[in-house]
Amino acid sequence: MFGLLSNDKAFFSIFADLADKIHEASGLLKSMVETGDRPEEYAARIKNVEHQCDDLTHNLVRKLNSTFITPFDREDIHDLAVKLDDVVDLIDSTADRLVAVAVARTWPQIASLADVLHRQTKVIKNAVGNLSKHDHILDRCVEIHMLENEGDRLFHEGLVHLFQQMKDPIELLKQKEIIEKMERATDRCEDVANVLEAIVLKSA
Repeated sequence: MFGLLSNDKAFFSIFADLADKIHEASGLLKSMVETGDRPEEYAARIKNVEHQCDDLTHNLVRKLNSTFITPFDREDIHDLAVKLDDVVDLIDSTADRLVAVAVARTWPQIASLADVLHRQTKVIKNAVGNLSKHDHILDRCVEIHMLENEGDRLFHEGLVHLFQQMKDPIELLKQKEIIEKMERATDRCEDVANVLEAIVLKSA
């Protein structure tokens, strides 16, 4: 368990806020894919959350650069911030691309991947929110890895179905790009889990 120093609560609070915003963004992407309605509105809302995440990340880096004693390794703080930022960036990029390519109806596996991503970010939110206590973080990391495996299965299944059933080559390319972005977002969640595991194991 980390001993709370003068600035520890501030670091943990920013990380918790960041994880909460990422879960919010993944929920918006899930709704965007499932409803198929008002894609521009959903993309704009996700963009707004992504900007809030950028502000939190910049605040975290400023605090890191101005703090002599940190709750855990400086490199791990920076790495965790970067990996969390990667997740929300890919969510934002996927939403932008859905609008840009004007996908009328997404492939079923895309909606399923959006659901996996949303479940991953919920686990990340729970893990990061308990970072100061190490409360079952390794268990949460296992959940994230298992969900990433589910995402891999859906991704490969989706590609097979796309190439077997999609007759329009332009639409195939659109759907393929979206499903690839969604799968990469689930991979980035696994990157977050890897950093969390390293932090916990170093302090054991």
